[in-house]
Amino acid sequence: MRGKPTSLDIAHLAGVSQPTVSRALRGSPMVNEETRRRILAIAEQLNYKVDKNASGLRRQHAGTLALLLFEDPTPDESHINPFFFPMLGSITRACARHGQDLLISFQQFSDDWHAEYGDSHKADGLILLGYGDYLAHQGKLTKLVEQGTPFVRWGAVMPDQPGLSIGCDNVGGGRLAGEHLLAVGRRRIAFLGDASNHYPEFLDRYSGCDEALKAAGFSLDRALQVDAESAEDSGYAAALSLLGRGLPFDAVFAASDLIAIGAMHALQENGLRIPEDVAIVGFDDIPAARIATPALTTVVQDTIRAGELLVEALVHLVNGEPAERTRLPTSLVVRKSSGAVA
Repeated sequence: MRGKPTSLDIAHLAGVSQPTVSRALRGSPMVNEETRRRILAIAEQLNYKVDKNASGLRRQHAGTLALLLFEDPTPDESHINPFFFPMLGSITRACARHGQDLLISFQQFSDDWHAEYGDSHKADGLILLGYGDYLAHQGKLTKLVEQGTPFVRWGAVMPDQPGLSIGCDNVGGGRLAGEHLLAVGRRRIAFLGDASNHYPEFLDRYSGCDEALKAAGFSLDRALQVDAESAEDSGYAAALSLLGRGLPFDAVFAASDLIAIGAMHALQENGLRIPEDVAIVGFDDIPAARIATPALTTVVQDTIRAGELLVEALVHLVNGEPAERTRLPTSLVVRKSSGAVA
């Protein structure tokens, strides 16, 4: 090697891209620990020094963050899960406090949004809400990392996932639901929601509920689990499928409020009383949960704090500062759909 070493030299020796080297040197959590250590060791070997002036020029900022909303199945034309509405307000206010403009863009999952935003100067970084099937979405997140695009997403917080996530304690929330249903005397608890790696948040909610039951000497029966997306019609169909199996159950834990509300309609239409015959617990505490008939017991996520954390984390990443994955605690609000605690 001749002359002063560069980040391209480090990238070549480490077998990674130059943007990955830049992220590793500034402590970005988007680089896994093993890769970071390898890059730092090579940089030290080469006596590499960061050119702060050049680095500053490269990081000219637009002062704009982009919020990308992805389509959700809804009965109206909004295609936005109502869970995200209060979070949107929180994100908007947090951007104003940080002196950032906010660009809101509605995306279809099939679009090449990851390439468009990664290769343009529309915004300094991305906030991603509502991604659907995680495994189908994962490749695009990896592309954003490879392109060096700062981004944060609301969703499951898992080790070794691409980029940075802010989410809630889904396992803890599921545990709260399970403990409550046990407390009101329910033992045969059905779960409505895709409890698989495709929907890791739903899987964590299932696992948390199962933990609570096992601690009391019971467990969730996989024969009482029915896949459902976060939509009322999906919950309605899942409840009909559950009834069609002819298996006894005395409670339903739904992976979202929308699933729960759809399931309530199906169960009531088939002559079951809520909560006398079947107790129902949802997850999210959307506004419709409070006015459902009966009002829905549900696990509450702190959407206001979530919006603040998403913006704070993204601003840190844009400025080349470290940011941490965060799980927000959950709580349970008890309403008539699950009956009174004995």
